[in-house]
Amino acid sequence: MNNSWFTLPTLLLAIAVVPAEATQDERRVRGEKVIETLAGTGGQPVLQQMHKDFPFLAGAITDYALGDVWGREVLDHRTRQLATVSAFAAQGNLPQMKIHAGYALRLGVTADELKEIIYLTTVTAGFPRAIDAAQALREVLASADASPP
Repeated sequence: MNNSWFTLPTLLLAIAVVPAEATQDERRVRGEKVIETLAGTGGQPVLQQMHKDFPFLAGAITDYALGDVWGREVLDHRTRQLATVSAFAAQGNLPQMKIHAGYALRLGVTADELKEIIYLTTVTAGFPRAIDAAQALREVLASADASPP
């Protein structure tokens, strides 16, 4: 028996995840709308540079991650940001956590709510990860305080 995850049922399930009616252009437009909601009309600098240097990776991020996943309507953007900040904090992925904490603030999440998310990290990932995330969040909050309204 083949132990590969790539079986016909898995392939059919993967195909079923992306709605058949969504064209590549529709996915791209949906993804671009999501990044505008998160980052504002100026866009996301890392993603913009990636479109130049790694267009295939940037396309996958825009079409799949943003268009197909973030573009779903089951959760609002604010809730998605709280979940994402939590996940990145628990993973210790501080650069991404900082980006998404900034998006969260832009979407109306309060500093106290973000601090609570970091506090929860002590249970799921331990105190060292929470301490690192707290320091990273402090940088985000200081930058947000220094930014003009």
